[in-house]
Amino acid sequence: MFAGMGRVLEQLEAAKGSGRKLLAVLIDPDFGTDEATLERTVQNACMARADVFLVGGSLLTSASFDRCVQLVKKWSRDATADRPVVLFPGSPAQLSGHADALLFLSLISGRNPELLIGHHVTAAPTVKALGLEAIPTGYLLVDGGRATTAHYVSQSAPVPHDKPGIAAATALAGELLGLRAMYLDTGSGAPRTVSPQMVAAVRKAVSTPLIVGGGIRTAEQAQALCAAGADMLVVGTAFEEDPDRIFAMSEAVHG
Repeated sequence: MFAGMGRVLEQLEAAKGSGRKLLAVLIDPDFGTDEATLERTVQNACMARADVFLVGGSLLTSASFDRCVQLVKKWSRDATADRPVVLFPGSPAQLSGHADALLFLSLISGRNPELLIGHHVTAAPTVKALGLEAIPTGYLLVDGGRATTAHYVSQSAPVPHDKPGIAAATALAGELLGLRAMYLDTGSGAPRTVSPQMVAAVRKAVSTPLIVGGGIRTAEQAQALCAAGADMLVVGTAFEEDPDRIFAMSEAVHG
């Protein structure tokens, strides 16, 4: 479990260095936006030993983003842990000073200039004013079997599912440009996960913490992705569909 002090990136790097796998739960403020549902979701994730909470989404219509982050932070604390709440922003509007950090995502798998640098310019003054720890993260969208909201909103073609070499070269370029983490994602609700072969290829190419999300629905998938080299798995839709599934995921990730 994370300590309450210290930078989130340093903690991610420490977990990677020790071989300890992490489980992150993605909270979409547009899913179950009533506070009672949100509280149950956070409490179930805590009971299942989730390590990190991500808050955000590709297409956010909720007007209470800041309130959602505040509540997740409140309910994720307990006597033994202060789990980081990290923003997973789909737009410059998804910022909150209640979070511990944000993934400062650059969509390096696409060619949309707004998602490579444009939105970052808009968001940077607010990020600095809020005092948020920004984690420079290379974001790679991967074909998960069908178009997802992330693909549509980003207006970019995903990395082909069966081309691990493309993902590895893209991640390496991101690392050489100074990015400090990599995130492979097939998108929320995708029929399939990033392949273990692609995870292994990216793991071999870069030394940064490697985050993998999208389409992870079973403990067997989680175990295979961790074995291939993922340092942190992100689950969202599967947890929303079946809250009990998080416990099996946690066992697979934490061992």
